[in-house]
Amino acid sequence: MKDSHAIAALGALAQEHRLGLFRLLMRAGPSGMSAGALAEEAGVSRSSLSFHIAQLERAGLVHARRQHRNIFYAVEIDAMRRLVTFLTQDCCNGNPDICGKLAVTAAFCGTTPETSDDR
Repeated sequence: MKDSHAIAALGALAQEHRLGLFRLLMRAGPSGMSAGALAEEAGVSRSSLSFHIAQLERAGLVHARRQHRNIFYAVEIDAMRRLVTFLTQDCCNGNPDICGKLAVTAAFCGTTPETSDDR
């Protein structure tokens, strides 16, 4: 991951509503949530939701899909995994035992070590 991508992602998350929306979508998993349900659960108006989701989409952290007349938003698991891996890749100045399994867990979040292509 390039520094500029990490900065964009962290910048998008550095706001209360966007961080909350991202966390809700993380809980929902790959199937995501409908725009209406997401707005209701987050306690934001639909126009506010659109504004904040657009910021997360531009940062590559979420994506939208249309299903009939509804729009569903879901987290980009691989983007989140790359961000956490980027943040932890140089863990503890060559002493990864200090961090425990943090870096390894981040690298394989959402995958199994056997199926990951990021080894």
